[in-house]
Amino acid sequence: MENRKLGKATDKRMALLRGQVTDLLWYGRIETTFDRAKEVQKMAEKLITKAVNSYTDTVKKVETRQRKKKDKKGNVTVEEYKVELINDGPKKLAARRAIMAVVYGKQETKGFTESKAAYRLRTGKIRHPLIEKIFNEYAPKYDQRATDTGTKGGYTRVLKNGFRRGDGADMAIIELV
Repeated sequence: MENRKLGKATDKRMALLRGQVTDLLWYGRIETTFDRAKEVQKMAEKLITKAVNSYTDTVKKVETRQRKKKDKKGNVTVEEYKVELINDGPKKLAARRAIMAVVYGKQETKGFTESKAAYRLRTGKIRHPLIEKIFNEYAPKYDQRATDTGTKGGYTRVLKNGFRRGDGADMAIIELV
């Protein structure tokens, strides 16, 4: 199947599509021309499929760590405690890196009435919020949908929206189902 060229050079076309795929996955819905929407749909479906197929691949590991404490007299005691770590398995890690190679990094925005402390608490140590959103929200949702309906794919829908005023381009809305 041949790609649409969209009247742009390859590097500019890919940058445009990557930006639109990023916005689609971040906001859940964008408005663009029909031809761009169909190309964005192909890219987004592939990325979501990678996430759905690998989001459960995790490795649990329990580590024993030591903590040194000083009391008021200056005596040092060593306290051991266990930490349970959950890391990505090889399949999920490969999918995460493949998705990160396509989408641009989006950062959470601070709410208008939200304090800095509340923003820091909400965002925490999340370095790539869009990737976390894909693996923690979209992948389980679409995997559950696949088990309920018995079909995979069809994560996005393209709705025609009339013609753009000015140049008459065929407009469409693309959204996550």
